[in-house]
Amino acid sequence: MDNEMIKSTEISIRDKKIVEKGKVRRAAIFSRTKVIEVITADDENVYLIYYKNSLIYGAKLDKIEEGTFINKAFHEGIVIETSHPILTALIPHVSVSIPIKNKLFSQLQQHFSLQEVTYIATTLDSFFEKDQLIGMIDKIFFHLRRSGKFMKSFQVLQLLSDFVPSLKSAKERMASHEFTSYQNFYQSLDYPSISQKDPLFVELHCFKNRSHSNERMVLENVLRKQDGLTALLLWLENANRLQNPQTIEQYTDIALGFITIEEWMLILGQLRINPFRVLPDSKVILWNMINKGNYEQAASCLFKFVHDLPSSYDAALEIIWENCDAKFVLSHLDEFAPFLQHLSHTENTKQLEDKIFQIAVNMLNEHDLPSVHNKLLAIEKLYPQSGVMRKINEMIKLVEDPDRMMELGDYYAEFKQFDKAIDCFFWEMELQPQNPSPVQKISKMYQYKGLSKEAADYQKIYQQLNNNPKTG
Repeated sequence: MDNEMIKSTEISIRDKKIVEKGKVRRAAIFSRTKVIEVITADDENVYLIYYKNSLIYGAKLDKIEEGTFINKAFHEGIVIETSHPILTALIPHVSVSIPIKNKLFSQLQQHFSLQEVTYIATTLDSFFEKDQLIGMIDKIFFHLRRSGKFMKSFQVLQLLSDFVPSLKSAKERMASHEFTSYQNFYQSLDYPSISQKDPLFVELHCFKNRSHSNERMVLENVLRKQDGLTALLLWLENANRLQNPQTIEQYTDIALGFITIEEWMLILGQLRINPFRVLPDSKVILWNMINKGNYEQAASCLFKFVHDLPSSYDAALEIIWENCDAKFVLSHLDEFAPFLQHLSHTENTKQLEDKIFQIAVNMLNEHDLPSVHNKLLAIEKLYPQSGVMRKINEMIKLVEDPDRMMELGDYYAEFKQFDKAIDCFFWEMELQPQNPSPVQKISKMYQYKGLSKEAADYQKIYQQLNNNPKTG
């Protein structure tokens, strides 16, 4: 995704009486849970855990320990990086307060079922000691079993076993006779039946096994009914292999509830799905971007598909090329190559030459002449008749010829490289101290740089030389 197109998502975090602001670096989706990684102004990492869009807990961590839920989420979940347009939609609130740690679980029980509290506990092992979490889950298990709620106690036991597979006491309880019928029920993987009694299990199990088509389909059906954003992310994870027009249309409708159509076009392009073929109004959308002055955004949507566009798009390409900032073009020079192929066949080449000139000026501001020449070879191949490239090639020849520094200086001046031009004219002035021409040119360069005193000083020297010519 194009970082230049996407603004960073900022969030304000209150922890007790301290408020810090940070930028969201990435997010990980793991079934009903989200992990948000925030980088603060002091370059510290804060991790926030959400369950069903409710902030559960968060804190600063020096590192993510291997084997923790956060580690698993970023390795096995659906990860959204900072440059992704959907990232902002994943943040329910841009200002959050961290719950009080020693009151957390009592508060959770007021809002969620005991099974959900158990699952949430398994996601917090970066902030609490594992033994403390196991003890809390055990209390829930024994409370439910004493109350005769054997199905619910078995559900808690399953979560505990997944959380700590090596826990001997959990294994023994799982193997006990009283839970045999529940074991058989869950092992049947009869998802419709299980979902009626334990929808959390179905979602977790299918998310973990979403690489299998059956589980993925079950998960998609569940999410489309209750969590369109996660359903969309699940589809995007595998969209490059599922390019069914009807499905794309369906998920386009979902996407537009969270992001703009322009952002959706960028996402489809990133997945190598041609938005100009699958979105019926894509051409109108492109022109809307252009009319709003969003030329870089329009270019980013087109990059991967210019070769597949009919000639009716040439007018749009010309306007985009003419108006895109030269620095943006520079950072996407390879991607702009197909633009040049289209433009080189049109009659209007002034825009093409003007942009190549702007690119050359920007590059010469930051790189030496040989580097600029090498970087622009791709343009020369596509547009060999370019006058700008002819001048750059001539400059390369002049660099090694000390007798033609005046010519090289003139070229540098034309490309607005006034300091480099001054160096060339100084060289010539030293070789020919009585020649007024390089002195006059130095005066002009200082004038262009806005250094009027220096310009006036060299103008005086020029007049003296011009009024008192000496012959050898």
